[in-house]
Amino acid sequence: MPVKKYIVDLSSEERAELEALISRGKPAARSVTRARILLLADGGRNDDQIVQALWTSRPTVERVRRRFVEEGLPSALKERARGGVPTKLNGRQEAHLIALACSAPPAGRARWSLRLLAGQVVELGWHASISHETVRATLKKTN
Repeated sequence: MPVKKYIVDLSSEERAELEALISRGKPAARSVTRARILLLADGGRNDDQIVQALWTSRPTVERVRRRFVEEGLPSALKERARGGVPTKLNGRQEAHLIALACSAPPAGRARWSLRLLAGQVVELGWHASISHETVRATLKKTN
């Protein structure tokens, strides 16, 4: 078996903090799982045993070990920010969209539909293309 590159060696304070984290009912489940991974790794268990005990994946165990050794306990426990798709409309455009939705509908229509609003956003030049789903999500944020 190859020698582990990232060896978890918890101090007594770190161990107490992790045990307190697990015993509280408040923290996120992923943080609790990471704490359990560190406790089991410090207890001498190998990655395969930790995977079996916690029903998690091997890359998760390896990632938690590496982050603990390289960056410390807080970094190993917390979730990293994830990227995402940037919003299509900025705050000013969202405000205009809401005002448009509250205004009188176009002639021949009883009310604004999401597709009509999306078409109006494109027509006004706020964005090259926008889906009705983006309009729905934007309007839902504001009730």
